[in-house]
Amino acid sequence: MKGLFKLLNSLNKKLLPSLYKKDPVKLTKFEKAITGYRYWVLKNSLD
Repeated sequence: MKGLFKLLNSLNKKLLPSLYKKDPVKLTKFEKAITGYRYWVLKNSLD
């Protein structure tokens, strides 16, 4: 299962936009969802 999350993490880095320079308060709901998904995948790939 960990290998699946590592694969998803590498795909996220290549396909999804990087939002770390944006102010978190000004993110749209969609951008917040992307940030949450990226965090969830990263957290599970490191466990």
